[in-house]
Amino acid sequence: MRFSVLALDYDGTIARDGIVDGHVKDAIAEARGRGIAVILVTGRILSDLERAAGDLHFVDAIVAENGAVLAFPNGHSWLIGRPPATELVEELHRRKIPFTTGQCLLETDAGAAPQILAVIRELELPYVLLFNRGRLMVLPQAVSKATGLHHALTALRLSAHNAIAIGDAENDHDLLASCEIGVAVGWGSPALQRSAHEVIHGDGPADLAPYIRYICSTMQLPPDRVGRNKITMGTTDAGAPLVFPIRNQNVLIAGDPRSGKSWAAGVFCEQLMLHDYCTCVIDPEGDYEQLEALPRVATWRGVDPLPPLPDLARLLRHPDVSVVISMSHTPYKEKVEYMMTLLPMLSSLRRRTGLPHRIVIDEAHYFLHESNVKELLDLELGSYTLVTCRASDLNPDARKAMEIICVTRIAAPQEARTMQTMFGGGGDDWSPTLASLKDGEAVLLQNAPAAGGKLQRFSFLPRLTAHVRHRSKYFDVPIPPGSEFVFTKDGNPLGAPCRTLKDFVAALASVPEGALEGHSRRGDFSRWFQEVFHDYPLASDLRKLEQRYRLGYVENLAGEIGGAVRARYEIEPELVL
Repeated sequence: MRFSVLALDYDGTIARDGIVDGHVKDAIAEARGRGIAVILVTGRILSDLERAAGDLHFVDAIVAENGAVLAFPNGHSWLIGRPPATELVEELHRRKIPFTTGQCLLETDAGAAPQILAVIRELELPYVLLFNRGRLMVLPQAVSKATGLHHALTALRLSAHNAIAIGDAENDHDLLASCEIGVAVGWGSPALQRSAHEVIHGDGPADLAPYIRYICSTMQLPPDRVGRNKITMGTTDAGAPLVFPIRNQNVLIAGDPRSGKSWAAGVFCEQLMLHDYCTCVIDPEGDYEQLEALPRVATWRGVDPLPPLPDLARLLRHPDVSVVISMSHTPYKEKVEYMMTLLPMLSSLRRRTGLPHRIVIDEAHYFLHESNVKELLDLELGSYTLVTCRASDLNPDARKAMEIICVTRIAAPQEARTMQTMFGGGGDDWSPTLASLKDGEAVLLQNAPAAGGKLQRFSFLPRLTAHVRHRSKYFDVPIPPGSEFVFTKDGNPLGAPCRTLKDFVAALASVPEGALEGHSRRGDFSRWFQEVFHDYPLASDLRKLEQRYRLGYVENLAGEIGGAVRARYEIEPELVL
């Protein structure tokens, strides 16, 4: 994942005795020259900071008063918190407690904490006490360095998931926790060092400069420093949460059609979006349109024209927005042509901006089977999720780049061998295990020494967005005249028109194979559900079923179609896959 933001504490981190270290200032200039935004996040009152640091144009933004004030070097600023309560100020004066007032913050010696706490309790005011070494800050509830940084990032259209924060003291805990990587300096608080992802060793601010230059030289968040955010996909047989890190990892979700693959990918996408990762979902068959029920998700539905790339790029520059691009109505040739321009554009955008954080490509074998994979995907930057029922058809470069694999049921030995070759190599044959997975089950494989090529079996979490709506009431409802399904053979009707879904499922059992073959070849089943019921996910499933039947992979077409319709309309199972 691209490194785009550096959030720095001031006193004790980059400054000693109020003066910014010259080497650090030079390193900051180099970082900004590489396009990295540098934000100063300090407990100091803004006017005091200006007196100590001088010209503030050496950073892109300033969060002052421990998150209560946001300012920019051009002089524009605004108050995030609210001014100190008059009764609090008056009471502190009455009790002769010395303090300094900012636009929002009250600051005093840490030894005055018991007296000030007593005043706050007596006046029943919504304030909190925050310590910064020997100093005490009094702030409104819910104001912190993390909230101030959030406002700064929003104003700059940047994301904390592309940020590294560096601090030294107890008021920096939430700052470090709010960014993808939190770094503590070795000359600061031991408690902060214990909670940080990384510690910079040294004696003072001058030792920070080499670290800044190092992280700027790669333009990537350090791959060996995995952030706190992890995806929870389900629970193991022992009842423990099944989690894995999401930053920088390329993920493959593989399995047979109707094995739970789309459910797994949907759980994955929901988790990403709810963790505020900007996610771009490329949805060839309309399986992910329900994700628009989540906040800050924009969807191009299958009936919409495909989004022009400049419009899509502008939308993805908002780090808190995710996008689903459904291509369910787009002919296959046009899908391929669109993907050949879309994927390089997304790679270029991520190189420049760090967004989107993750790109999810369903039916990946349609688009990533040829030798141009490295031209389409920026595999070095990682954070792709490929979803496929034919992992063996993926180009070897794409398979090699996958670091985590989530596998639902696989019956074909060839596909099971592909999984084992990617991660397991020798050992026991995985085919029986993968073929035995039930609905709602999967195995997780991680390409890490600690994983040892072992299959980790688990059950999926529930979905938050409905994979299938409650449609049982439609199973018996007649459709308008002229929209019925008529089974034919050689142009001649076979029986009465099917006016309900119940009629359609019942008629399937008696239709001769030759008639089914003709309807399948013409795509009549998928087209009927798409045009009459506007049920694009089921139409997508049937379209795949028709294709597999034409290729000789389906023996009982009537049973497969009837089962798909019943699962969606007549029965409401716990997981509809």
